[in-house]
This record gives sequence, C-alpha cells and structure tokens, in this order.
Amino acid sequence: MAVIMGTAGHVDHGKTSLIKALTGTDCDRLLEEKKRGITIELGFAYLDLNEKDRLAIIDVPGHEKFIKNMVAGASGVDFVLLAIAADEGIMPQTIEHIEICTLLGITKGIVAITKSDMVDADWLEMLHEDLKASLAGTFLADAPLIPVSAQKNMGLDVLKENILKLYADFENKDVFDIFRLPVDRVFSIKGHGTVVTGSVLSGQIASDENIVLMPKEKPCKVRSLQQHSQNVASVSANTRTAINLHGLNIQDISRGDVLARKDTLFPSLSWTIKLTCLKSSPISLKHRTEIHLHHGTKDMLARVYLLDREELLAGDECLCHLRFQEPLVAVFNDPFIIRAA
Repeated sequence: MAVIMGTAGHVDHGKTSLIKALTGTDCDRLLEEKKRGITIELGFAYLDLNEKDRLAIIDVPGHEKFIKNMVAGASGVDFVLLAIAADEGIMPQTIEHIEICTLLGITKGIVAITKSDMVDADWLEMLHEDLKASLAGTFLADAPLIPVSAQKNMGLDVLKENILKLYADFENKDVFDIFRLPVDRVFSIKGHGTVVTGSVLSGQIASDENIVLMPKEKPCKVRSLQQHSQNVASVSANTRTAINLHGLNIQDISRGDVLARKDTLFPSLSWTIKLTCLKSSPISLKHRTEIHLHHGTKDMLARVYLLDREELLAGDECLCHLRFQEPLVAVFNDPFIIRAA
C-alpha cells in the first residue's frame, strides 16, 4: 500500500530534526539550509514501518516566507504530522498550516509535541490541555498528542506506533483513474539525463510509456522509474516517484508542470470555481483582486472575478471565475488555495 505523510508546523519547531530521528535522513540538503538552520525547500525521506510497509515522507518549510513551498509539498500528502514545540505551543504558522491542510482536504494527522525534554511535567500537562482546546473543531481534534524529543530519542517508538496505526487506515487509490504527477523537483544526473520527482496523484505509469508534459504539451518518454531510491517497473497513486525522462531537458520543465498521458488533460486560461473565504481571514476578497493561486505544486498569479457580489466576506462562499496569464490543467473537484498577492 502507498501512503504519503507530510510534516507541518511553525518554523524551528523541530520538524526536520524529528524526521531525521525517525528515519536517519536529513531532509535539509541545501547549503543555504545548513547555513541558516531552517528548512527552505521540500525534503524527502521514507520510514520502514515493518518488514513490508514503507511510508513516504515530505518535509515542508515552516517559515512564512516559504509558504508556497509548504503548499506544494502538502498538496500530495495523505495525512500530516504536525510538530508543536513544547516550549512555545501553537504559533502563527501552526494555525496557517492547519488551515492549508484543511483546504487541501487532509482529514487525518498526528500531533508531535517536540522538544518535550525542555519542559517539566507540569508544563507538559498544561500544554496538553491547551492543545486539546486549541485543536477542537479542526481535523486534528481527536489526533493523538505525543510528547517527543529528537535529541533524546524520547517518545519515538510511541510516535512510530501511532503512524503505523494511521497508515493502516488508508486504502489504495483507484489505479484506473488518469495518471497525473505534478512536478516538484527537476534535475539532471550524469549518464542518465533529466529526472523529475513528484507525488503521483492518481492512476499509474510504467517504464517505456509515452507521456506528455502539461500544460506545455511537450511529448516525452518514461525511461525508468524509482521509488524510495529503488528501480521499479511501474508506479501508482500515492507514491513518491522519480522519473527519468527521455526527450526533455531540465530547461523544459518547471515546478508545477504536470506529467500525464496524451489527451487526458486540457489546458485552460480560466476556471469556474466555488470559493470559500476562511472565517479567520483578516480581510475580505474584492472583485477583480489579483491573488496567488496554489494548485498541485504550481504557484502563480491569477485574478478573481466574483459573479454575484463585489466582495466576499470572511466565512462566506460563492461561485467565481479565475483567470490566468498562462494555461493550467486540472480536473473537477481538485482542491486549490488562493492567498493575497
């Protein structure tokens, strides 16, 4: 079974350290990340849950300046591991990440109370009650709250047990749906050529198949496939995948492009959507406002045209049009997020 877990949480609340303690993989691979001590780009790892089950993990940035990278990672996950530092509790990006996960349709998760070795038992008990109250009404209302410490290897076995329980609740997605893989990373390997990575949203694909890069409509061929650094003959929905492509250079591909079979996705310069303005939004959304659109791994500017009003207030929803400067591909009922430009 293929399932993907994503991290979430405020900057410096220990997401990357926790994943390293669980898996042995340091998801901060960039020199700038090492230098600044914060996650900037998406990181990837996997966790062996038992002899046969391997969980894919996407580690996301917590800093507000890199929220577009967080959304790109969160768009492909099945459940979330929310990190909340014991010495700070819920912070602004904690709330924003929960809202983003909610809008993307994520309904399950686990809360790791990180840095629990830095507080005493009384503080931890008080924080536990505060978190239960703060998370009430969210998809994490009934999520287990697990005190952990990456530095002291405290609580990791309990955390892993809860991850395995949640993993077991998922069922495989329909492999007969159309194949879609939004690209989140592109690079070149000497002797192999162009490689892209991403989370397969639906369907399946095999080596030697012909596919198309959308919305640019550039044909290419699957030379080989990897899952968790191992060569495989095919991949299906809910897997983290690396695809070695024939027929495209790295300059041809950008984050947000989508790999699909020919004649299954159709580019468009506008969408008709149902839009909900969060109750927590400090501002309303006005007719013809330019916004940031996040769909899959794509981040771009768009303009909103409200159909029956001049202003969408916090907590309200309506039908509207989105118009883009360049074409996008999507299918009915795809989740997306808009943010102030």
